[in-house]
Amino acid sequence: MADYDFDVLIIGSGPGGYVAAIRAAQLGLKTACAESRETLGGTCLNVGCIPSKAMLHASELYDEAASGRLAKLGVKVETSLDLETMHAQRRDAVKQLTGGIEFLFKKNKVEWLKGRAAFTGKDSVRIGDREVRAKNIVIATGSSVTPLPGVTVDQAVVVDSTGALELPRVPEHLVVIGGGVIGLELGSVWKRLGARVTVVEFLDQILPGMDGDVRKEANKIFRKQGLEFKLSTKVTGVTVEGGKATLTLEPAAGGAAETIEADAVLVSIGRRPNTEGLGLEAAGLATNQRGQIETDHSFRTTVPGIWAIGDVIPGPMLAHKAEDEGIAVAENIAGLTGIVNHEVIPSVVYTMPEIAGVGLTEEVARERGEVKVGKFPMVANSRAKTNHEPDGFVKVIADAKTDRVLGVWIIASVAGTMIAEAALGMEFGATSEDIAYTCHAHPTHSEAIKEAAMAVRGKPIHI
Repeated sequence: MADYDFDVLIIGSGPGGYVAAIRAAQLGLKTACAESRETLGGTCLNVGCIPSKAMLHASELYDEAASGRLAKLGVKVETSLDLETMHAQRRDAVKQLTGGIEFLFKKNKVEWLKGRAAFTGKDSVRIGDREVRAKNIVIATGSSVTPLPGVTVDQAVVVDSTGALELPRVPEHLVVIGGGVIGLELGSVWKRLGARVTVVEFLDQILPGMDGDVRKEANKIFRKQGLEFKLSTKVTGVTVEGGKATLTLEPAAGGAAETIEADAVLVSIGRRPNTEGLGLEAAGLATNQRGQIETDHSFRTTVPGIWAIGDVIPGPMLAHKAEDEGIAVAENIAGLTGIVNHEVIPSVVYTMPEIAGVGLTEEVARERGEVKVGKFPMVANSRAKTNHEPDGFVKVIADAKTDRVLGVWIIASVAGTMIAEAALGMEFGATSEDIAYTCHAHPTHSEAIKEAAMAVRGKPIHI
């Protein structure tokens, strides 16, 4: 140990990095975490998952009142939008949670090295004007917004996901480039607050990678809510003049171009790994064609003593995946067995209703073999019905021979919470029969999972 400053140095304090740091310290390893932001928590806590949920929740409550839906329940209120207060509660949530991580670092004796880190060798890193050596180094630098070629993000008229959280006023017309998770979440925030929202997606359907039934149903629900979609369409140019943007759109298959005007444009076409500026070559590391760092199942890179987790390695760019990998990598470094089952990583879209899935889509499952599928509509679920939340369904996909659950997909107001049951069941190798014969509390939204599992064998009760 005399040769090293730390047993473990984690680069990046996002969900993967800070969890890895805390777990390593809990296991008795002398641990440090390098972070260049003024606050801990990475993209997720500072400008991603957390602040966007604060705006989603607040905008849902505003819409409930302003749309008259509360009045139909006998709750009559006068509504007006105080956008600055809405932004303030978002910032407060971020401040409390990032401060919470700083407290946990102190509690667990994790040293925060403030500054941007870059490798100077296989076991050495420069952070600001200080060079440190560590026996193990974990790269957990996350991801950043993928730029759209030819489109300049000015964070005033043309914004990325960070700028879309900070808009000082509700735009009359917001154009969202990209029909994925982030675009739909932030687009729905501003739609609820009064903007006209147009989503432009290059593919022929929104939510790429999700189950086909979910993608079609979500499209219908969002259209009913007033979101406009231009599918199979690419953006070939954006010009800004006098605080307005003009977008040039072309059909993806080719054809005549059209132009549309907007007060704000959100560029939301995906994210890319943060590997530039890390000095990977000094450590003897290289990235793959997608800019990711390849690892083995234990999160070791090709260089002994250097590990990588989260958005910089292949797999879905999700905070909870990074967290699980953070715990696993710390345990592997400590000589324990840290494993992440990448077949059971749930994903959630925090629109209203929420959309969630875990495991295989029906399309992929059918490519691999014979399956049985059970579906149950939320309109037939007593809790959803009484809450006036009829949109959506639960879909259970099971292996036709073994009945083992291969995937579960949900559209429901609380789908993000419901999906945990499906993930837990799949982690334990549950069959659809196991779920169908598990007693579910009544009346709850989760009964729809039981009914969908019963439907796999063609025997749901309430439809």
